[in-house]
Amino acid sequence: MSQTSATPLGAPADPAPTALRAIVTGASSGIGAATVRALRSAGWDVVAAARRLDRLTALAEETGATPMVLDVTDQASVDAFAAEVSAAGPVHALVNNAGGAFGADRVVDAVTADWEWMYNVNVLGSMRMTRALLPALREGGQGTVLFLTSTAALAAYEGGAGYCGVKAAQESMARSLRLEEAENNIRVIEVSPGMVHTEEFSLNRLGGDQGAADKVYEGVDYPLTADDVAGAVAFTLNAPHHMNIDQLVLRPLAQAANHKVLRR
Repeated sequence: MSQTSATPLGAPADPAPTALRAIVTGASSGIGAATVRALRSAGWDVVAAARRLDRLTALAEETGATPMVLDVTDQASVDAFAAEVSAAGPVHALVNNAGGAFGADRVVDAVTADWEWMYNVNVLGSMRMTRALLPALREGGQGTVLFLTSTAALAAYEGGAGYCGVKAAQESMARSLRLEEAENNIRVIEVSPGMVHTEEFSLNRLGGDQGAADKVYEGVDYPLTADDVAGAVAFTLNAPHHMNIDQLVLRPLAQAANHKVLRR
């Protein structure tokens, strides 16, 4: 992207002869899939990465993205992915979206396996991907690493210790990385949404109980959608490269704070 400040936000700045290239993890559903759509609409070349090839293939047919199987919890998978992506051309952005929540237990009832899963995917997964792709992002001359965190990183709540902890760890990673990589012309962005109604987040968190998942959003006027968050991600990535949007916090109007949600 150009360093000019004349380019309006919301559109790629001074497009280069070849499209800017982004990698989106967790791209098979929800915010990840919506982000692939948003970036492709803005002219980006996008690698859509996730474990579920069938969903990626359908998304690729819809958007023209490149589907690639990836498991961010497996170092061998990350290494093979990074080598193939780097060999195929410049990398300009990494969107660390893969993650999620498992369980809503209080600490006294915490399930070790749930916490281990959340740390492995959200925190270590983001670390593995960032570490593996930083050389390619540096080589591209003006790279961006974006972490999709949550307002859970900003304030604790009952039953949220595990998820709040992993999102706070991602936030700390983003802040440290920003200090470390500014000299390499790499932006580090954090997008932190509040209540987002997607098809899988609460369902997975609550053990597949659809009724319990529906109650999370019951009576809430207009919770955020995956498209809302994807639009915010695209907004930050499409800003002129000299502009680093350190953190963008999004909430539905009905969610005044993590602990205050208006239900009708």
